[in-house]
This record gives sequence, structure tokens and C-alpha cells, in this order.
Amino acid sequence: MTKITYEIVRHDGGWAYRANGTFSEAFSSHDAARKAAERAAQEQKLKGDATPISYEDEKGKWHEELSDGRDRPETDVEG
Repeated sequence: MTKITYEIVRHDGGWAYRANGTFSEAFSSHDAARKAAERAAQEQKLKGDATPISYEDEKGKWHEELSDGRDRPETDVEG
């Protein structure tokens, strides 16, 4: 099973969460960034319908694939 860790970090003059090398938008406080990361982490766990997805890897290359909606990652939030 894949594991995604959302890490709370200083970013762009505020706070953000980072997952797999990608930053969220900046938040004005650590608490706001953490709440957003916790929400994102919970949403990652939700099962759903099969759907096409696209994502950018750590080298900046975009990928497209079909997510079956059942293979959900384990998530946590640090920081």
C-alpha cells in the first residue's frame, strides 16, 4: 500500500503542506495549513468510482492513468 505523508512547512511567506515534493497554497498560519493537510489526508482515503487521473511526478513529468477508486493510500500529517 502506498503511504502519503503531508508535512507542514514554511513556504512562500506563510505555511503550507508538502506531499511527495509538491506544495499546497500558502496559509497564514501553521494551524490553518495543518487543518488543510488533515482534510486532504482524509479525502485521500475515501473510496470512489473508477476515474481517470493525472499527476505530476517529482521530476515535473505529467502522467495519466485510471484509478479504480478502491486502492487508497495510507496517509498521515507531520509538523
